[in-house]
Amino acid sequence: MEEITKHYTNGEITIAWKPNVCIHSKLCWTGLLEVFDPRKRPWIDMTKAETDLIISQVEKCPSGALSYFRNDEKQHTASTPEIDVETIVEVTPNGPLMIYGNITIKHKNGEETKKNKVTALCRCGQSSNKPYCDGTHRKIDFKDE
Repeated sequence: MEEITKHYTNGEITIAWKPNVCIHSKLCWTGLLEVFDPRKRPWIDMTKAETDLIISQVEKCPSGALSYFRNDEKQHTASTPEIDVETIVEVTPNGPLMIYGNITIKHKNGEETKKNKVTALCRCGQSSNKPYCDGTHRKIDFKDE
């Protein structure tokens, strides 16, 4: 699957959105609908709130599909900061495995992907973005056994 990243800026910060990583948790727009409105195109309007509020909302994204960087930084380093703590795996009810911390995913083709912060892995087996969750568990009404 092609890696797509879309960028939105207000001059101070730039939000990077990776739709293929998104698990559709709705946490990104719940609480700041004036900025993050999935009914509109583009769905992110950086002019509708202060930078600190936008950053706070982006940091709620559980999958890492949303991240940000400050435009004045000389290097646009990974906008998702590394977590220097233990890694925690949470089995969510009727949903993905949520992994909090730094991990390396080794793909079947031998490629490795480093993930930081939060990673959602598919448990229902129906994701079109395996091994990552794409929210399909909701569509198929996946239930824990």
